[in-house]
Amino acid sequence: MASDIEIARAARMRPIAEIGARLGIPPDALESYGSTKAKIRSDFISSLSPRPDGKLVLVTAINPTPAGEGKTTTTVGLGDGLNRIGKKAAICLREPSLGPCFGMKGGAAGGGHAQVVPMEDINLHFTGDFHAITSAHNLLAALIDNHIYWGNALGIDQRRITWRRVMDMNDRALRQIVSSLGGVANGFPRESGFDITVASEIMAILCLAGDLADLQTRLGNIIIGYRRDRTAVTARDLEADGAMTVLLKEAMQPNLVQTLENNPAFIHGGPFANIAHGCNSVMATKTALKLADYVVTEAGFGADLGAEKFFDIKCRKAGLSPSAVVIVATIRALKMNGGVGKDALGKEDVAALTRGCVNLGRHIENLRLFGVPVVVAINHFVSDTDAEVAAIQAYAAEQGVAAVLCRHWADGSAGTEKLAEKVVEIVEADTARFAPLYEDALPLFDKIETIARKIYRAGEVVADKSVRDQLAKWEADGFGHLPVCMAKTQYSFSTDPSLRGAPEGHAVPVREVRLSAGAGFIVAICGEIMTMPGLPKVPSANHIRLDDNGQIEGLF
Repeated sequence: MASDIEIARAARMRPIAEIGARLGIPPDALESYGSTKAKIRSDFISSLSPRPDGKLVLVTAINPTPAGEGKTTTTVGLGDGLNRIGKKAAICLREPSLGPCFGMKGGAAGGGHAQVVPMEDINLHFTGDFHAITSAHNLLAALIDNHIYWGNALGIDQRRITWRRVMDMNDRALRQIVSSLGGVANGFPRESGFDITVASEIMAILCLAGDLADLQTRLGNIIIGYRRDRTAVTARDLEADGAMTVLLKEAMQPNLVQTLENNPAFIHGGPFANIAHGCNSVMATKTALKLADYVVTEAGFGADLGAEKFFDIKCRKAGLSPSAVVIVATIRALKMNGGVGKDALGKEDVAALTRGCVNLGRHIENLRLFGVPVVVAINHFVSDTDAEVAAIQAYAAEQGVAAVLCRHWADGSAGTEKLAEKVVEIVEADTARFAPLYEDALPLFDKIETIARKIYRAGEVVADKSVRDQLAKWEADGFGHLPVCMAKTQYSFSTDPSLRGAPEGHAVPVREVRLSAGAGFIVAICGEIMTMPGLPKVPSANHIRLDDNGQIEGLF
C-alpha cells in the first residue's frame, strides 16, 4: 500500500486557473504562486456580496487520542465525496504551522487518498502568510521598545508590557528572555519572551476580520500593555496599525489549492486551537460560501473546544449559520477511551469500544445544544472489525444519529459517497436552527460557567478573586459583550488530560484570564497552556531532508 507521501507525489494536479474556473473565478481574479496555488484578489471577493450563500458543514471530532481521529482527512474526503455525487463543493482548512511540522506532528494536509496538494508547499512556506503575520507582530514589538527608548511619551509601564514576540517554530529556549542588554544604546533591559506565531493575536485577528478596514480597526485595538495607572495602551496609540495592515495586505487574501481529486480547497490562516478559536479565516469561509453550494470546514481539537469556539466565536461574530455537523470518530480512539492501551488497539474489543462510546455520546449531546443536526463519520482503519463497526453504529442509533463508515483514506471520494449523501439529506431537510450557547449580554464569568457546566459537565468553576475582579473591570471598560475562548487540555472534557471518556462533576480551575481586544474575545486559561512549544527528544526535523532526486522526505 502506498504511503501518504507517495500518494501525494503521484497526484496529477491541474493548473490553479482551472480549479478557480470550476468555482467561476476568472483568471485575472487570481494572483498565482506558481501553477498550483493562488490567492484570490480582494476586489473580486468584494464583488461577490450580492450572491446567496451556499450551505456550511462543520467537521469536528471526539477528544484527540494517540490513536488518531483523522478530522482533516475526513474534511477533504467529504468535500471530494460531495463533488463525486454532483454537488458543487469546496473545503476550507487552516494552514499548517512550521513548528509542529518540524516538531512532533509532521505534515498536516490530510492523508492517503484524501489530501490537499501541493503537500510540500502547504506544509512549508506556502504563500508566506505566516511570515507576514510574524513580521507584523514583531514590528509592533519593535515599535513598543523604540517608543520607550525615545522618551516614552505614552507613559508605558515597562513592567506591564504584555506584547511578546513570535516566531513560527518550536523553541523552548525563547519562552522567557531578557532583552535590550548591552548598554544605553540598546534600550532598557526588560523581561519578555516569544510565543509561536499561531498563538499571536494577529493570527486570530486575520482569521476573524471581514476586510482590510476591519483588519486595521482590530489591529489598532490590540492592547500592548498598561501605564502605571493601569490604563491600557493600544497599537493605535503607537500609530502601528497602518504599517501592520500594509504588511498583512496580501496575507488577508484567501489561498486556493486543490485536493488529490482536483476539487477546490481554501487554506487560509491557522490560529491556535487553545489560546484562540482554532478555525480557518472568515474571509476564506465567506468567499467559499459565495462560490460553492456546499462548504465543508473544520475546527481544531475535539468538539468541546473546536466546535464550541466555531459556534460561539466564529459563527457569532461572522454571522455564519451552519446546516450540519459531522463528528469524526475512530474505533481505535473509542477503544482507548474505553481503557485499551495503544499497543492493544489492533485487537477486537467490542466491550471496550462500547465503554468508550460515552465520549462520542457526550459530544453528540453537546452539539445538539447549538441547534445543528449531527451525523457521525467512522474513519475506517484496517484493524476495524465488522462487529466493532456494528457496535458503534448501534450506539449512534441509540443517540438518534446515523454513523456512516468512511474509507476515504484508502478509496478517496468513493469511500465517502454514503457520508456525502447523508449530509445532503440532512442539509436539504433544513432542520438546523443554529444559536450560540449564550447571549452576548451574559456576564463574562457566567459565560465561562455556562461552557464549563453545559459542555464540560463540570460541577464548579474555581477562580481566585483576582480573576473575578479582572473580568468585572473589563465589563466596566466595555468588553463585557465579548465571547469567551476557553483554553484547556484538548484530551479530556475536564482539565486533566488523563481523564478520558465522559467525566462529570469535576472542577474547572480558571488560572488566568486574558483580553484579546483586537480579536474580540476573552481567553480563560484553565490549567497550564503552552504558547511556545518545545521540540521532542527526536523531532520530526531529524527525518526531514532532500533525497537524491531533490524531493522532500519526512514531512509525513
